[in-house]
Amino acid sequence: MPVLQRPIGTTRDGITVERFTLRGDGGVEVDVLTYGGTLAALRAPDAAGVVGDVVLGFDSLEPYLGTHLYMGSLVGRYGNRIAGGRFRLGDREYRLACNNGPNHLHGGPGGFHRQVWGAEALDGAHPAVRLRYLSRDGEEGYPGNLDVTVTYTVAGDELRIDYLATTDQETVVNLTSHAYFNLSGGGDILGHLVEIPAARFVPVGPTLIPTGELRPVAGTPLDFRVPTAVGARIGDDDEQLRNAGGYDQTWALDKTPGELGLAARVTDPASGRVLEMLTTEPGVQLYTGNVIAGELLGHGGQTYARHSGLCLEAQHFPDSPNQPAFPSTTLRPGETYRQTTVYRLALAAKLV
Repeated sequence: MPVLQRPIGTTRDGITVERFTLRGDGGVEVDVLTYGGTLAALRAPDAAGVVGDVVLGFDSLEPYLGTHLYMGSLVGRYGNRIAGGRFRLGDREYRLACNNGPNHLHGGPGGFHRQVWGAEALDGAHPAVRLRYLSRDGEEGYPGNLDVTVTYTVAGDELRIDYLATTDQETVVNLTSHAYFNLSGGGDILGHLVEIPAARFVPVGPTLIPTGELRPVAGTPLDFRVPTAVGARIGDDDEQLRNAGGYDQTWALDKTPGELGLAARVTDPASGRVLEMLTTEPGVQLYTGNVIAGELLGHGGQTYARHSGLCLEAQHFPDSPNQPAFPSTTLRPGETYRQTTVYRLALAAKLV
């Protein structure tokens, strides 16, 4: 299947941004922008055969250039939060921008979501586009020249994202996709059923920095070991939900890190769509669009409001550079950072 490439506009610095459309043979079609490496659309049929877009996004480039809540972007160098915008490697402390209250979030204000990535369509059995970005030593305060490659591939009913990175100096890396999913193609996601195979989660304090422990999900609103509607317990009087204004926590997956395994399954009873997420990462962040303000005009003129979409971010744990007990996010010269995430779309019996 060919890959369609066309310009979508230019940045405010006059750099052309391209849109790549990948059409698979299983009814799934994906749009990827070179600005932010953004997953701008993911179209798939519902139980009635009607094709709809199941990720939040915009029909033109301009909204992506503004404040858009990382809509569909690749985020890095470090996805999620770093406490106080500081971490140490060896005997040196590095200071980063604090762009989320007292903390550093998603690589800083000029992180990977704000960069125009190089891109090329790939020849092969399945449509794919390979993105590349060189993050220079000192960019957003991070050490080392980090060479990053991200490949989007559509095969059958799957979107696969493969990440690679190398460095010439010791640094920290935690890359992920910040796509917002809505399997109904509109409305909110409170009726979506979520299943996360994890017996523990990473509790956070008032500014969403981990306490350093892994806590059992049993007996808490964060227990998704059995499929549960997002809205069933999101309003519970629970410290974790109050801290985040909803769900915005990381679950420690019950699988071997580095092996591709199930991280989450989301079912939309209304459309019959099912999304399975598999990853090699040790954790998954469920974020329920708690701060979407209701003033964003998205695909087809939709107004995106609070809980219009949910994110499933495959990643290491927040603040790992400052948490010695967490899996390490340090990358050294001669090593290669590798991560694979798969989003698999399927259909279930339509329930309503």
